[in-house]
Amino acid sequence: MDALGVPSSAEQRPDYEQLKERCKEFLKDHKVDVGLQAEYGTGDSPDVFETDALLRDQDSGLAGFKYLTQLLAIKKRMSRVLTVELDDVIAHGEVDVSNTAGIHLAEEIMTNTKRYVDLFARAADELLETEEELVTAQVSQATAEPLDVLMESRRRHQAEHAAERQRQAQNEGLRIIMGDPSDGHGLYDNGAEDVIPAPLTRRFQVLFIPPTAQGKPLSLRQIRADDIGKLVTFTGVVTRVSEVKPKVVVAGFSCDTCGSEVYQEVKNRQFLPISECPHPDHKLNKTISRLSLNTRTTKFSKFQELKIQENADQVPVGAIPRTMTVHLNGEVTRSATAGDVVKVSGVFLPVPYSGLAALKAGLLSDTYVEAFHVEQLRKSYEKEAFSPEIHAAVEEIMQGGNIFDRLSQSIAPEIYGHEDVKKALLLLMVGAPEQNLMDGMRLRGDLHIMLMGDPGVAKSQLLKYLARATPRGVYTTGKGSSGVGLTAAVVRDSVTNELMLEGGALILADRGICCIDEFDKMNEIDRTAIHEVMEQQTVSIAKAGITTTLNARAAVLAAANPAYGRYNRRKPPAQNINLPAALLSRFDLLFLLLDEADPGKDLRLAQHVTHVHRTGKNPPLTFSPVSLDVLRAYVAKARAMPSPVIPSDGLLSEYVVNHYISMREEEKEAGTKASGYTTARSLLSILRLAQALTRLRLSDEVTQDDVDEAVRLIKASKESISEEPVLGAGGGSQDPISAIYMLIRALARESELQDGDAMDDDEDDDDDEARVAGGNASSRARSTPARAGHASSGAGARALAIPIPRIENRVLAAGFSRQQLEDCLQEYDAINVWIYDVFAQKLRFLA
Repeated sequence: MDALGVPSSAEQRPDYEQLKERCKEFLKDHKVDVGLQAEYGTGDSPDVFETDALLRDQDSGLAGFKYLTQLLAIKKRMSRVLTVELDDVIAHGEVDVSNTAGIHLAEEIMTNTKRYVDLFARAADELLETEEELVTAQVSQATAEPLDVLMESRRRHQAEHAAERQRQAQNEGLRIIMGDPSDGHGLYDNGAEDVIPAPLTRRFQVLFIPPTAQGKPLSLRQIRADDIGKLVTFTGVVTRVSEVKPKVVVAGFSCDTCGSEVYQEVKNRQFLPISECPHPDHKLNKTISRLSLNTRTTKFSKFQELKIQENADQVPVGAIPRTMTVHLNGEVTRSATAGDVVKVSGVFLPVPYSGLAALKAGLLSDTYVEAFHVEQLRKSYEKEAFSPEIHAAVEEIMQGGNIFDRLSQSIAPEIYGHEDVKKALLLLMVGAPEQNLMDGMRLRGDLHIMLMGDPGVAKSQLLKYLARATPRGVYTTGKGSSGVGLTAAVVRDSVTNELMLEGGALILADRGICCIDEFDKMNEIDRTAIHEVMEQQTVSIAKAGITTTLNARAAVLAAANPAYGRYNRRKPPAQNINLPAALLSRFDLLFLLLDEADPGKDLRLAQHVTHVHRTGKNPPLTFSPVSLDVLRAYVAKARAMPSPVIPSDGLLSEYVVNHYISMREEEKEAGTKASGYTTARSLLSILRLAQALTRLRLSDEVTQDDVDEAVRLIKASKESISEEPVLGAGGGSQDPISAIYMLIRALARESELQDGDAMDDDEDDDDDEARVAGGNASSRARSTPARAGHASSGAGARALAIPIPRIENRVLAAGFSRQQLEDCLQEYDAINVWIYDVFAQKLRFLA
């Protein structure tokens, strides 16, 4: 300390040897209770299970010693990672006594992370060479690598060479040139250890896992210049992933003159290779030496670069999402793919600009995060780990019965109605197994569903719920997505400057659900880009010299508005939908959601919406909806079931075939008024829906009930768009009896035109009958006297008669049963709309 009381530089400098000993002591002495230790390390690494077995091995002498066990696994070539959890450092109670402030070792690691990576690596190297259990560990020939033999040969050669040079130096009196062994500064005086850098022989990398009590992860905007060199944890969405490339860790050179091997440790992205051999013979003989890079003696490590974009809920109002560059090294590579929502822990570091960019940047530096740990926040169904409470809830659902209705009603319970749509969305989440045929052909198992309807019927909310409920759900809009934005685009890699493919929304949703809103607003050229994806589930790319095929095994959930903004009842369905048949046939289900005036329905809907806005939750229901986590756990269990099979007796197959033939006949009879396109894909849709229902029952054999429900959903989707146009305004959703009445009224109009006669009912009477047909039974009963009076007043007019067989053919072709037709005929006969003559088999409208 000087006269002013300021500590000298020697007093300020930390004692790194003492810090290394503290790290070494922690690695050696820390012990855990193997009964409570479930897992450690990165969690998803396959090395964890083998290392965990060593940790529990009571005969090894290292049972419970967590980090000595990891070093033993490294010595036996079973692992390549030394994972240090800062929770263990805190629990161990180590305090850095060399620091006058008494800062805890864990806090020191978090504020000076790169330094402690090196200290822990050096401490682990010493333990591997000195700890008896680690030194005596034998490496089997099966796990021995070529590097083992090469490094042993190098050590022996360097030791012999150093000893020979030492003898020559002693004989020639050149100890001054070679260096005194006692001062530790000689070039070759300490044998091979000074020649071969430690990273060249090190077979592991040190990774730090932040403490669990660290709190909520940061957003990208909260990482500032003060965090340079510190361990940070943040969340975001992976938007770009580079290819895994080799990165030089230690460069090896060979001397063209003396043949010596020279090594240079590389710590930055750019380095200047050494050009002259440091061997003393060249100085003595005054010869010119030239070094050549030898890739066989150079050590490489895996390197990958990610682009992380901050989550949408973390972006301030009116701001653009920020991005962060993340570097993955070694075993951390390939831990994330584009589209993943991840939590990244790593050290925040600066990197100076190079080349022409450095001239413009001046004193500015770019920043990046060197990642130690990448955790998937939305894991796939196979990797998802659920708590015992969730498993118990799943078992309770399985025992309770009525699984299909309860789970479907639990999808977005805040949204009123849409029962069949929610059932279809549940089957979309479960899906059917993929079929791989003997000749290599693949039949998709994912379902595709389109929701079309008027604005304000909760289509977008259903899409966003599905995107949030599934592990790999991607939400996008048709107007904001181009063809390459949905499939794949060719971009230039910022690391290697090479052309590479960047996946679009459908690629990011691989093995998930791609929700496309405003599907009708897409450009026609862009919309055709997804034809291949929806059936073959691949994306074929041939651009910029890149010809490849990418997987896009995603279920598509699309939402669209009709061609006129709102569904026009005066137009046929084909004109309202306004989508090509080639695209519509690829959808397994197409539901039409209309916003029609219905006092009772509107009252219930308004009460539901106001309750949600007032309380922030759905109104009390007649059932107990399951939580999103439980729903996701049940879907994961259903998707893990074996592929459902169809019974081999052939009866169910024939049953499915008959249903398909019946659907084709109904469409043929409907002609231009057909509500959809029934193709051979419809047969596969029945099978996919039935297999999804079988999975949902946690069964492995398709039953007739599964087929019946699949056919019912398909017919329900067709019925939603098969209603006849209604003249005038108003009218709500119709029950089967009212729908049959409208069919008979349309048939009566056709008969009237054919006979050249006009019915005596004017437009007001037609409107009155439409309102009577759209109401309930009580409203029809209340209108009976007025209708009867009208009938008696026109008794002199001639009544229109329609044969019952003609009516029956039209009604059955529309998918109704004979019992429903009989109920309709009797009910409207009772209120004097027509006269049902059973004996003459005719129906006479009262004029």
